[in-house]
Amino acid sequence: MRHRYVVMTTLAGAGAAYMLLARPWHLRWGATDQESCGPLPGDDLLANPDLSATRAITVRASPDEVWPWIAQLGQGRGGLYSYDFLENLIGCRIHSANRIVPEWQTLEVGDQVKLHPEVPLEVAVVEPRGALVVRGGVPMGNTPPPYDFTWAFVLREQPDGTTRLLVRERYAYTKKWAPLLVEPVEAISFVMSQKMLRGIKSRAESTTVLPVG
Repeated sequence: MRHRYVVMTTLAGAGAAYMLLARPWHLRWGATDQESCGPLPGDDLLANPDLSATRAITVRASPDEVWPWIAQLGQGRGGLYSYDFLENLIGCRIHSANRIVPEWQTLEVGDQVKLHPEVPLEVAVVEPRGALVVRGGVPMGNTPPPYDFTWAFVLREQPDGTTRLLVRERYAYTKKWAPLLVEPVEAISFVMSQKMLRGIKSRAESTTVLPVG
């Protein structure tokens, strides 16, 4: 009985510490107060999200050099520049590219960006060299996702010639039980997102790319 009490108390303490300390940091990793709270393209698609995360990184390259890596995101395209081996454990068949592929540079509203061969997100906003926003969710078998979701990639040119790359996730719950799924997934998303940001940064900084379009 005493052992069970100790275990429960430890778990409760760990959960409280995560909610108070780690979770706020996860939800705005690398982002300033202004970037985290300010409006971004695609916010109007989900006006009142139940959960939002904004993460950012500085890339020592111009938006023209960063954008091609954003434009080719997706399974069957340039990949997600994160931990491919983890994504492939669940059958995503992701292979992150280390070069710009011209055939993957054209995106239009209504196109698909896939997370998995059977999980497409729809392109909702395309602003070349500025922003890409996709929308959708991950179904659970034949059950639709219990939330609406937008994923925005935004480039902001800085006075010193660098680029701030911001990535924002927004979730609007459509089922009462959605937080039970989304909250744990968001912790995993942090791990994958920070790796993605670093992956895009390293590729853009090591490659000179001619402007697209």
